[in-house]
Amino acid sequence: MLNQPQHPYTKGLMACRPPLDKRPLHLLTVNDYLTLKIPEADHLSFSEDGSIPESGRKRRLQEMYSHAPFLEIKNLSKWFSSGKSFFGKSRGLVKAVDDVSFVVYKGESVGLIGESGSGKTTLGRTILKLIDSNAGDVIYNGVSLVSLSRKETRKFRKKIQIIFQDPYSSLNPRITIGEAISEPIRVHKTRNDGVDVKNKVFDLLFKVGFDDSYYNSYPHELSGGQRQRVVIARALATSPEFIICDEPVSALDVSIQAMVLNLLNSLKKEFSLTFIFISHDLAVVKFMCDRMIVMNNGKIEETGESDYLYYNPASDYTRKLIGSVPVIK
Repeated sequence: MLNQPQHPYTKGLMACRPPLDKRPLHLLTVNDYLTLKIPEADHLSFSEDGSIPESGRKRRLQEMYSHAPFLEIKNLSKWFSSGKSFFGKSRGLVKAVDDVSFVVYKGESVGLIGESGSGKTTLGRTILKLIDSNAGDVIYNGVSLVSLSRKETRKFRKKIQIIFQDPYSSLNPRITIGEAISEPIRVHKTRNDGVDVKNKVFDLLFKVGFDDSYYNSYPHELSGGQRQRVVIARALATSPEFIICDEPVSALDVSIQAMVLNLLNSLKKEFSLTFIFISHDLAVVKFMCDRMIVMNNGKIEETGESDYLYYNPASDYTRKLIGSVPVIK
């Protein structure tokens, strides 16, 4: 069935996964496949094998890397206590993030990849100051985030947002979709009055593929993919420059996953966003990201341009990680 699918729906499901052998501009969803409605602009940008023309991509990366870094992570560390013994003595420290350093450029998508427990999510939350670091610094557009006061941190938060992994626990079940999206707008006071805020919410709903009727809907009325699109709209509410995506599609089925990944890519272009994309799924990271950073036991194992690192891994750990990716032959 996998090698010779007969039904169009089955063929569509098979086509939804990001391919490892090329880098398409647009992932097919089941609906795209059944109706052959692939965006015309993407057709014009595809090379013969359906991938991004390599020469254009190289020029874009060269231009991006010619500027100063947008985000600098310097020797960042986060340790947790491993608990206490029966006699009350500390059992030691777990180094979830251990002396990590890297840079991110404006407009770039950087993927953090590794096994569960490798430190990816802790690193993302430490960068955002959702949890405090034990050592190191985070320089955002020339400003040290570690040294910011609580008041200054609050102002900074509207510039960097996060999309969490679970669309079912990311939204308050007691408030409507419109209230959930408008909440960060009101907190950060980026709009002047109620009418202005509501119009902004309608615009964000449209951006993620909803009409105005969803404004008064509650989370339990939506599917997982729809909830994740609401979470994305909420992350865009403060007009951020930088978004950390913490495994945003791991809880979704393959067709909805493709839809959400296509949405993130289109929003990245429209709003000139910079991404850190956290995932254990190598195919998703390779499709979404310009560079990949491989993490292992809280440290950076290696880093490099996504396609090059996939085909030319330097460390044994990365080779094993790539070798563990299921491939349908």
